[in-house]
Amino acid sequence: MQLERRAAVPRALLIGAPVAAIIVTLAITSLLVAWAGAPVGRAYALLLEGGFGSRFAWTETLTRATPLILTGLAAAVAFRARLFNIGGEGQLYAGALAAVAVGGLHGGTGFEASPWLLFPLMLAAAMLAGALLLLGPALAKARLGVDEVVTTLLLNFIVLLFVSAMLDGPMKDSLAMGWPQSVAIQDALQLGKLIERSRVHTGLLWALAAALLLWGLLARTTLGFEIRAVGANARAAAFAGMPVGWVQVKVALLSGALAGLAGAIEVAGRAGYVTLDMSPGYGYSGIVIAMLAALHPLGVVAAAVFVAGILVGADSMSRAVNVPTYIADVIVAVSLIAVLVATMLTQYRLRWR
Repeated sequence: MQLERRAAVPRALLIGAPVAAIIVTLAITSLLVAWAGAPVGRAYALLLEGGFGSRFAWTETLTRATPLILTGLAAAVAFRARLFNIGGEGQLYAGALAAVAVGGLHGGTGFEASPWLLFPLMLAAAMLAGALLLLGPALAKARLGVDEVVTTLLLNFIVLLFVSAMLDGPMKDSLAMGWPQSVAIQDALQLGKLIERSRVHTGLLWALAAALLLWGLLARTTLGFEIRAVGANARAAAFAGMPVGWVQVKVALLSGALAGLAGAIEVAGRAGYVTLDMSPGYGYSGIVIAMLAALHPLGVVAAAVFVAGILVGADSMSRAVNVPTYIADVIVAVSLIAVLVATMLTQYRLRWR
């Protein structure tokens, strides 16, 4: 068997490949649903209904999608420049902790400053914390050739241990009855509701704006061209005179800032404070979302809504037909593999010898 690059990709293949990936995903995961002893058709109907079938389902899906959009963007822009940022989870927590440090400590007064000043400072602190957390691995890669996959992954655990120390130490809420959580940010800094009688907050608008701005940056600016060039072929970009290491450092700052912003938005929009279980793996899910979206910023929005709907719908399905909620993770993982294979087959054809 040999892979041969196609001279031209037929339009029908471009349209049919994602459809085929979805069919393959449903076929594979249906075997697991049947193995669990549940009716496959009813289970899938409950999954879709739980994620997209009502006003409540949509609001919960959009609430879950908000941080996923930002972590997906963080992974997408980094991967575009061949900077494999696996540390989105740690950067999210670093941003959340920085947001509380600005908007929640000091007796909740926030340095006695106006909320109009504190809110942008809170977001800026969160973005700076995430950016600085990724800056070290980026510099280590650019200067010393250190693998950023290892350093960013290990930093996740270091940050979580640091958060645990802060929640049991100087940032602990004395009114939490011993529960490890930080002090809350003041009410004036919390994001308003986007939809009444729901948990959807205006952080969704921030996430959508970030996706639009990132798309504009990649498609319409010199930096965006450099990012795409470095990602396509770093050696050719360097030969053309582009500062590859410096471009990756700038990408690291942008990627870390987006993940840190996700932490601040989650604190200000939903939780109000930091806990160790605040994120059910949003940073890692962002990698899956970026790959599902083919690293396209606008595609990240659709992929985040899809993943969030699957995760929310799995809870409803689990209660009704007794299928473990972990089936949602399997569906997302299989869909990622299927999309990657389908994408490869649109670019290459199989030749048997």
